[in-house]
Amino acid sequence: MEIEQSYIDIYKQFSQTLKENSAEVMNQGRDRAFESFVSLGLPSQKLEDYRYTDVRSRFAVDYGMNLKRVPCSLSASELVKCNVPGISTHLFFVVNDTFLSCPSASLSRDMEELMEKGVLWGSLKEHAEKYPELVARYYGKAADVEKDGLVAFNASFAQDGFFLYVPKNVVIEKPVQLINVMHANVDMMANSRNLIVLEEGAQAKFLVCAHTMDQMNYLCNRVTEVFVGKGASYEQYKLEQTNYKMNNFGSLYVKQEADSRVVINESTLHNGFTRNNIRVDLDGEHAETLLCGMAIGDKEEHVDNTTFINHNVPNCHSRELYKYVFDDSSVGVFAGKVLVKPNAQKTEAYQSCKNICLTKEAHIYSKPQLEIYADDVKCSHGATTGQMDETALFYMRARGISEKEAKMLLMLAFMDDVIEKISVEPLRNKMRLLVEKRFRGELAKCNGCVICKE
Repeated sequence: MEIEQSYIDIYKQFSQTLKENSAEVMNQGRDRAFESFVSLGLPSQKLEDYRYTDVRSRFAVDYGMNLKRVPCSLSASELVKCNVPGISTHLFFVVNDTFLSCPSASLSRDMEELMEKGVLWGSLKEHAEKYPELVARYYGKAADVEKDGLVAFNASFAQDGFFLYVPKNVVIEKPVQLINVMHANVDMMANSRNLIVLEEGAQAKFLVCAHTMDQMNYLCNRVTEVFVGKGASYEQYKLEQTNYKMNNFGSLYVKQEADSRVVINESTLHNGFTRNNIRVDLDGEHAETLLCGMAIGDKEEHVDNTTFINHNVPNCHSRELYKYVFDDSSVGVFAGKVLVKPNAQKTEAYQSCKNICLTKEAHIYSKPQLEIYADDVKCSHGATTGQMDETALFYMRARGISEKEAKMLLMLAFMDDVIEKISVEPLRNKMRLLVEKRFRGELAKCNGCVICKE
């Protein structure tokens, strides 16, 4: 408990400071979350779900924490301008673990129209103070602090994050884009919280980007809760392009009601150490989930995607597809579990994980699981891990394509069915370019982006 003790001491010393600089809704469960953290501790490799991922050593660094909410010195205009051709988004920023407010004068006319329809977006802290009953109805209702030490840690220390609320039957045409930026002149830890609520019949697409601005040691522990109402449609696309000093822990909890549709697509192209936990609960009949992702690793990068799709009711459909390509001494982990409850008849659940190791030193650990307690279902799962297709490589080289180019084209084709699941065409095209540059060994930079400048 030596690592945990340092954080226990911080909480005991600064718990009042934490609460004074957050909202009452977030504070109501803070002490209970801390008690859970003391009991659970940080996940160790003795736990099956963390067997190949050493969380504890990542928390052992003496990180700074902005408990007093010292304002960020950057403005939104100084950070980034998205250069995805043809895409237009509602753009927001969280720097470390604080939402970066934009001046009201910068609101576009369509944003003002959506706000007139009751759409809420911005700082979770500010909205929890302004609309406490609304936020309290959902905050902490999907992420259980008593089952995972990372979630308990987050609920103990998180003070802000991003909030999105879409009322009944309101459609947000443009994607909502959130850029998470790590920026400091010392080693820094960030604990932030996202809460996204779509009421019955609502529709929204959410783009999440992760960047680092400096070469400090960073650790980000972020929890996102998503509630998708009856007949609502939600799509989330997440892209991580950070650096080798970044330690990224993301926990995503999604609860779906009847006839809802959810798409989750997560890509890790550049990182240091990443662990993504995803849990989807299908709580209403005829709900559909598409969960997919890809990861590209080299050097000593580590990417772990652990997923759980819970079929609680009949007549639901889930599909899951993950693909990895790992080089050098990098490590990839995929553990996906699909649970079909006893009364969840007529379930259709399909899971697939396909991986390529480019060297003998690269390791990919894959563990797909089906746990079925109903007898009228259609379910399948599978995993493959291998090397480059030598026959296809020979065929391409025989037609004058260099070995390097042939390998790049094969790897790009291997990832394409994950990229194809992106419904936003400009983002889909941009993702193909980013993946190609990654396989060519290039660091794709955003034009006009301060974050990506060397």
